[in-house]
Amino acid sequence: MATIHRFVVVPAIPEKLDALNELAVNVWSLWNYEAVNLFNRLDPDLWEQTNHNPVRLLNLVGQDKLKAAAEDEGFLSHLSRVANLFHSYISQPTWFSINYPESKAVFAYFSAEYGLHESLPIYSGGLGVLSGDHLKSASELGLPLVGVGLLYREGYFHQYLNGDGWQQERNPENDFFAMPIKPAIGPDGKQVVIQVEYPHGLVHAAIWKVNVGRVSLYLMDTNRPENRPEDRAITARLYGGDQDMRIRQEILLGIGGTRALAALGIKPTVCHMNEGHSAFLALERTAVLMEQDKLTFAQAREIIASSNVFTTHTPVPAGNDFFPRDMIEHYFANFHDRLKISREEFLALGRVNAEDPHESFGMTVLALRMAWHCNGVSALHGLVSQRMWQRIWPEVPPHEIPITSITNGVHTQSWLSEGFARLYQEYLGAKWSDRPADHTVWARTNRIPDSELWRTHERRKERLIDFARQRMKDMLSRQGNMIQELQRIDEILDPKVLTIGFARRFATYKRATLLMRNPDRLMKLLKDNNRPIQFIFAGKAHPRDDGGKRYIQDIVRFCQREDVRTRMVFIEDYDMNIARHMTQGVDVWLNTPRRPMEASGTSGMKAAINGVLNLSVLDGWWCEAYNGENGWAIGNGEEYSNDDYQDEMESRNLFELLEKSVIPTYYDRGLDGLPRHWIRRMKNSIQTICPTFNTNRMVQQYCQSFYLSGHEMFEGLTENANSRGTALAAWKKELTDQWPLVKIRSVDAPLQAALKTGDSMKVTAVVELGAINPQHVRVEIYYGQTDPSGDISDPRSHEMALGAVLEKGVYQYVGALNAAVCGQQGFALRVLPDHPDIELRLEPRLIRWG
Repeated sequence: MATIHRFVVVPAIPEKLDALNELAVNVWSLWNYEAVNLFNRLDPDLWEQTNHNPVRLLNLVGQDKLKAAAEDEGFLSHLSRVANLFHSYISQPTWFSINYPESKAVFAYFSAEYGLHESLPIYSGGLGVLSGDHLKSASELGLPLVGVGLLYREGYFHQYLNGDGWQQERNPENDFFAMPIKPAIGPDGKQVVIQVEYPHGLVHAAIWKVNVGRVSLYLMDTNRPENRPEDRAITARLYGGDQDMRIRQEILLGIGGTRALAALGIKPTVCHMNEGHSAFLALERTAVLMEQDKLTFAQAREIIASSNVFTTHTPVPAGNDFFPRDMIEHYFANFHDRLKISREEFLALGRVNAEDPHESFGMTVLALRMAWHCNGVSALHGLVSQRMWQRIWPEVPPHEIPITSITNGVHTQSWLSEGFARLYQEYLGAKWSDRPADHTVWARTNRIPDSELWRTHERRKERLIDFARQRMKDMLSRQGNMIQELQRIDEILDPKVLTIGFARRFATYKRATLLMRNPDRLMKLLKDNNRPIQFIFAGKAHPRDDGGKRYIQDIVRFCQREDVRTRMVFIEDYDMNIARHMTQGVDVWLNTPRRPMEASGTSGMKAAINGVLNLSVLDGWWCEAYNGENGWAIGNGEEYSNDDYQDEMESRNLFELLEKSVIPTYYDRGLDGLPRHWIRRMKNSIQTICPTFNTNRMVQQYCQSFYLSGHEMFEGLTENANSRGTALAAWKKELTDQWPLVKIRSVDAPLQAALKTGDSMKVTAVVELGAINPQHVRVEIYYGQTDPSGDISDPRSHEMALGAVLEKGVYQYVGALNAAVCGQQGFALRVLPDHPDIELRLEPRLIRWG
């Protein structure tokens, strides 16, 4: 075949419309409704057909329409206004620049998927959308942050349903030159290409750049002519292929992503691993530092771990990536040589029990071992994660396992309807959007007249129903239904009826069919002529999840019943566009996960910013958000050992809430037709949820809790030719070698039958430290009330003072225990390492209990 010489054709935009080119390639234009309206104004039908893709729109729009726009004073004025808004956004001072003007920090955020917009289909669901919202808020706060990921040629699958309601998948290819994305250009004027070693040889990956406001996202693409076909497929599909493909993608993400930043001249001081997919970056960063500064693995590991952040999103062990030993040995045959450690030491980095040679290699385990800053994504998930990974820290009580929590949020501007945005601008203040995490701003929600709030919501509901009808027509038309059937679509759904939405990934634990455990009770609600309800469902099941597919089929079949079809619909091919319509238009957002398997969840947050009320199991974020007046809770946070019993009990509770509270409150109208009690709940929901559950608060929390401290640790440990880092590694090795000799020889406390509140009990202990300097340990009294099993619940700790040297390596420690609380009490003594550069109580196997 002849050699094909490639070139790119770009649209001939009139000079007066030049600003459109700049706006089209920055995702800011897709979360600013003024900019969205501008592109929609060029050609509304084409805007919908291109899935709201500004680059593709400009590629396809007719020259006659561009010429007309260039001569339209109204359009030019609109363009000028949006361009000025964009330039003002980019140039204005930010939270970070104001508070940390001298900072030299650079933060790199790694994720396997990014849900920035439906026109960039390189995401599958909640994890990707969170990553996209993280970058958007990093832009708004002005963080010196870059994103790193993979550019999937086919993205995630598109869903379509056959006539029987069974999910089918198709994978159309993305055209990168018709998306808001550009090649990342190096100093030589060419697209940057990096190389990653695989067992068979080098794999080349081109780097692409997405502008996300002030933030850059860099994505790697292996669809290169110099690669073998199987290597070109590495970035073909998100979560596609088998376990072998998964490890190849994760090598590219972690190791290749680190090299991509280096090739671009970006030197991050902190790296954030969003889920375990990118954990190999910790190994590459360590190896690079060793080679660059001639350090040992132990020395480089301390420095790198101090500046790594890891966020886990999975509340069950099975949801984490584990690779068999032989696969790791195949792909990392020589990497341990590069790190100058043995093969077993390398494999131990990914084992829960480092000494078990038969254990698989876990990406989450690797990330936990190689990051000092670890968190779950809700308060409950933080506790679940501590219990789930306690075996890595076998001597540490669960509540002290070094996994904290930062609860997820959503990017307010991306999910807020235009109608509500205008309402907030009028009543919360013109600059409200600059302070989305300010509770005083959202307290002004009470200023919004009930009638305006309700009419704005009703208009969004009408738009949702029009949208749902059109999607149903498209689906039925594709399935070959008769014209008469298509005409009947206009009968489905009623804007005046209480509308409940359920849309998310169709994993079985999310229990999409919980309502159908009692179909008769459900039918009674659907067919009630006085106070009816209706449902809109959407969501995808993983291609290999037949259980999730059966849930979809069960719902679709139920929707197809003649006595149900006007009151319940399933919209196929769930994406961010459908999510926006639903979270902006339904009355109630339903969430029914099996607690505690929902790590956080964010769809209900998106609904709340649009005045939609949540009806959810107390799991994930809803545990923190629910206050009794801002929505409804299914159950009381119970956890069951029998899934079927749990489903039955919570299904009954859900029906009782609908019958006795949700439906009566919605239909309780005054003479003016307004549901005043419902509106009061809407305002309570907006006031309590919006300022807390947004990504501006979340990213600011990551920055203040993890990023800045990680940067400071990295800078401190690497200063003066890594002197502090090498000293820390030497201290830790000496401590680890001597730790087996540490022993609490005796404890003396004058135990009495009972102490009175306020009394103090003196505690002394004799502790053997061997060759360890007493300044390098901390001896603590660990105490509190005891539970029925005899364990200390709600524990506290109090450091004991060094009293006397009894003999060489043997010391007396003195402390006091105050009786502040009545009831059965208990205490224990423990010895922990102590060092100014790190709180080493987080280290596995470096704790000694008496």
